[in-house]
Amino acid sequence: MDNFIKIEDIPLDLVKIKADGMSHIFIRNLRLCSEQCEKRPCTYYCPTGVFYWDDDAMKIQITYSRCVECGACPYGCPHGNIDWRFPAGGYGVLYRYG
Repeated sequence: MDNFIKIEDIPLDLVKIKADGMSHIFIRNLRLCSEQCEKRPCTYYCPTGVFYWDDDAMKIQITYSRCVECGACPYGCPHGNIDWRFPAGGYGVLYRYG
């Protein structure tokens, strides 16, 4: 299964994301994703395509710089395998109007 969004560009016009140098999203057990999660829902329920399956590495990859902090990822994972936190102060989503 392949995610259709793998680019680094942010697909939302009114959002700017100031990414920290460290991810605020983690997979607790990579082995669980590859061995027990057949459908990999994280690769399609995230509205900005933060997660994608890398066939070469045989694991879930995270592009945390795309995260709009909707908070869906921990709840959408059927195995509770995603650890998501708000980014460190000064980083994350910056909304602009107009």
